[in-house]
Amino acid sequence: MTLAAATDLAVATNEHLASTSNTLIYSSMAVYTLAFFAYIAEWLFGSRSKVGRTAAALTAAGAQKASGPAVTVRQSGGTAVLERPKIVVRSASGARDVPDGPGAHGGDEQGDLYGRIAISLTALAFLVELGGVVCRAASVERAPWGNMYEFNITFSTVAVGVYLGLLALKKNVRWLGLFLITSVLLDLGLAVTVLYTASDQLVPALHSYWLYIHVSTAIFCGAVFYVGAVATILYLFKDSYENKLEAGGKPGSFATSVLERLPAAASLDKFSYRVNAAVFPLWTFTIIAGAIWAGDAWGRYWNWDPKETWSFITWIAYACYLHARATAGWKGRKAAYLALLAFGCWLFNYYGVNIFVSGKHSYAGV
Repeated sequence: MTLAAATDLAVATNEHLASTSNTLIYSSMAVYTLAFFAYIAEWLFGSRSKVGRTAAALTAAGAQKASGPAVTVRQSGGTAVLERPKIVVRSASGARDVPDGPGAHGGDEQGDLYGRIAISLTALAFLVELGGVVCRAASVERAPWGNMYEFNITFSTVAVGVYLGLLALKKNVRWLGLFLITSVLLDLGLAVTVLYTASDQLVPALHSYWLYIHVSTAIFCGAVFYVGAVATILYLFKDSYENKLEAGGKPGSFATSVLERLPAAASLDKFSYRVNAAVFPLWTFTIIAGAIWAGDAWGRYWNWDPKETWSFITWIAYACYLHARATAGWKGRKAAYLALLAFGCWLFNYYGVNIFVSGKHSYAGV
């Protein structure tokens, strides 16, 4: 085979892989859409099962009360049996002792079935989308993070992977499914319509092993920050709902149907704090890795480029949130607002800087 023929074959193979990648991305969107409707069905059937949710809550409360022996106290001339002491597991200051909701299915068997179908479809769509990302990488023989389109499809894949990973670890996050898949569909729709860029080679500055280290950690951190932000938003709604009930108010039927099935506000607050705190050291490493890469590529570790500046601003915002969360006077809603502000900084760094601000990172293109 001549060199020209080998070159033509390589080009044809890469074009075929790029076409396959596009097909897989569109296929994953179709499966995600099916999962979206399954999640909707789970919430709809759960909304009709007020009796089931009440029974589930009573059963859980009864099981908790029945677990373990009563306390036996010896007295002179006999013994006395006392009720087990009430144990409050919420450690947040001022938190209410409110049980977690049963989930989107609301204790309804049919709702639970649709929820399981939704998770299965989400896992299938994740595998299809992952195949699309891998084919995209193979078509250009590099990491698929050279432009905003590639970053978007990889980000949504990792976000779904984080969700499925939490489910595999038996974490109570099924309530996240509908909100996650909705945003993933929006993200992929934006990627294939506005941000799509044909496969191409990287600019010289990106030919470094630091691409795999720095960009991969940035994508993972963003996916985890997103999960934390969704939990924070839901916490604010659930906290308002619990405040209204505590004050003797009566929320609307729609708010009641949705919010009573979510985890308690204290649980959502704790979950968002834990995921943000867990990934914050990795975000710190991401910035350090980027600085080292900048030193190798441009001769300076820090040049106050817009991307560098907003990465640092995001770091400061999340550091303020974590500090506030550890300060008694700033727990709860005040800290939650800081968390959302920090995620807003990350979003602007992701979309705004790449698209609207010129700088050394403008090679990403759209």
